[in-house]
Amino acid sequence: MGAMHSPPPPSDPSDLRAWANGSRHDPNDRRGFYESWFQRANHPSKPRAFWIRYTVFVPKGRPDDAMGELWAMYFDRDEGRIVAAKEVLPLRDCSLAPDGLNVTMDGRLLDNSHVVGSARNNGRAIDWDLRYTTPSPPLLNFPPKLYPGGFPKAKALVGSPNAVFDGTLGVDGDEIRIDGWVGSQNHNWGSQHTNTYAWGQVCGFDNEPDTFLECGAGKLKFGPLWTPWMSVIVLRDGDREHQFNGIGQWMRNGGSFDWYRLQLDGTKGGIRIAGSIEAKREDFVGLPYWNPPGGIRTCLNSKLARAEFVIEEPGKEPLRLVSEHRAALELFPVADDHGIEIMDLPAPVP
Repeated sequence: MGAMHSPPPPSDPSDLRAWANGSRHDPNDRRGFYESWFQRANHPSKPRAFWIRYTVFVPKGRPDDAMGELWAMYFDRDEGRIVAAKEVLPLRDCSLAPDGLNVTMDGRLLDNSHVVGSARNNGRAIDWDLRYTTPSPPLLNFPPKLYPGGFPKAKALVGSPNAVFDGTLGVDGDEIRIDGWVGSQNHNWGSQHTNTYAWGQVCGFDNEPDTFLECGAGKLKFGPLWTPWMSVIVLRDGDREHQFNGIGQWMRNGGSFDWYRLQLDGTKGGIRIAGSIEAKREDFVGLPYWNPPGGIRTCLNSKLARAEFVIEEPGKEPLRLVSEHRAALELFPVADDHGIEIMDLPAPVP
């Protein structure tokens, strides 16, 4: 299968999780490719969080130079501490399963119930030994028909919404106990990063712990021209799922971001979802992402963001959803005047 393509979702829901997390990497494709499986979770009450990512990166026209990347971050607002580490290794030291979640990178494992590994660079070290459970079925960012084919060039989904993690993190030698931290396991891939966009996620609101939100807004660039803002909102509330994510809906939704806030507003079928996710500047870290066509994209990453949304439905009182510091927010800006430190990670691919 081509790097920009994906098999269609299965008709049998019991097969959906294996499809959602199977690798889309084609070692013979020369168009450039990235693929990431990332896990993230927050402490139940304190402003602490972790983020771990297993990534395949293939520079355009150079499939023989493909590599694996191991990323990890730990956030602790009370201690004013953000620790980030990244390790790079040849793809020959990696194993990727086409069906289901089974990724190893130099012996460091990610599967449907375990995340075990480490990342070290520049004197920083993060180790993880985690188990997680999956109470909810996968959530798709886009309608199923958009996953096969080349548009959009960046695909994303949530393999395990509201996953529950237990185990330990080692952060520069300190042991952090992970006990019932709620988060997610996610999968994304594509031939290039979107030109400018923001992504947000809430794995359970403070007042509605079973409600899950996946959202984003961005612009595409075609030659010298930019599209208007487009946005996607998917909210799962128990057995109901509000999907504001079709192509036509992208344009009708309101959405934009700035320093350091994502705003969204969508209406469909008489139901309106509106709100924002924002984080303090000191709760962000800047990460340099290699882009398959070339160059580096800066990702401003926080896992301690605040979210507030309102759901309005005919015949019901508006429902206000709040998460004080357990939302995820990632921004890919065009400008570089954000004032956030970019972590010193391994040098760009030559």
